[in-house]
Amino acid sequence: MTVYKYKPLELDRVRTDPLASRPSKVSVADFARVGPPNLSVAAWVKRLPRILAGESFRAVLAALRAARARRKPIIWGLGGHVIKCGLSPILIHLMRRGFLTAVAMNGSTLIHDCEIGLVGSTSEDVPRVLGSGRFGTAEETGRLINEAIAAGDREGLGVGEAVGRYLARHPGARFLRYSLAAAAYRRRVPVTVHVAVGTDTIHYHPAIDARALGASTHRDFLLLASLVRDLDGGGVYLNVGSAVVLPEVFLKCISLVANLDRAPRGITTVNLDFIQHYRPTQNVLIRPTATGGKSASRAHALTGHHEIMIPLLAAALAGRP
Repeated sequence: MTVYKYKPLELDRVRTDPLASRPSKVSVADFARVGPPNLSVAAWVKRLPRILAGESFRAVLAALRAARARRKPIIWGLGGHVIKCGLSPILIHLMRRGFLTAVAMNGSTLIHDCEIGLVGSTSEDVPRVLGSGRFGTAEETGRLINEAIAAGDREGLGVGEAVGRYLARHPGARFLRYSLAAAAYRRRVPVTVHVAVGTDTIHYHPAIDARALGASTHRDFLLLASLVRDLDGGGVYLNVGSAVVLPEVFLKCISLVANLDRAPRGITTVNLDFIQHYRPTQNVLIRPTATGGKSASRAHALTGHHEIMIPLLAAALAGRP
């Protein structure tokens, strides 16, 4: 016999309801549909489940199309992994089609893009060279970027425009068709670069001008804030592959814009990564979209590998909605 004071509840008086009368969040009307062979991407998207990420994927496509139609900014915030995965041709294609109207980068993104434009390759084997002190010591990378930043700073340019201009005009850059920064400069698409001093290998190159670096990246912060302000009423911000720096920068842009006027409303924010980290979730998805009333903003998390998700997104945008 039990020594406990309490006895298990009895079930004879539990009330039940007919299944048909119960509200349900999922219906077979929302299920995926199998398509015929050789299905187009646009038709495939229509057959995705109208549930969770399937619905979010379609919502992101709709937001991007609407932003382009309204001529509102579509800002891509890119971490270095996106460029290392070979996606610059896709991003340049999206730029040409009006689905990328501005780029925000961290420092590593710029380094990888610059090396690809110069020699067609990037990404070191860090464990192999770290112990010998040779990690990040490529002469051309550090000299070109630092000298471009210093020259641009003397003309009041940010890091993105200065390096994009330098690359676009560099006679020895044999792979410029793969450089996002160079392509953006040629099309007058703003590129902003947001540097945390000490995080990038070019910060210990002899050619660095730290004052120019600081002034130029701050100039880019103010330029991005201007673009964020214009998101109001239908713009889209995508954070792709940056777990810390760009989510923090984006949140501060929102705060600065709110201080000067009001926070942008009616925007769509997207975090696209293979892991949904804390800062992108809070600083890109939740906090910037928390207000707005009738002009409510929307946020979507798409989880997956960049080398699959970005080409898929671009292919879906190529089809009819």
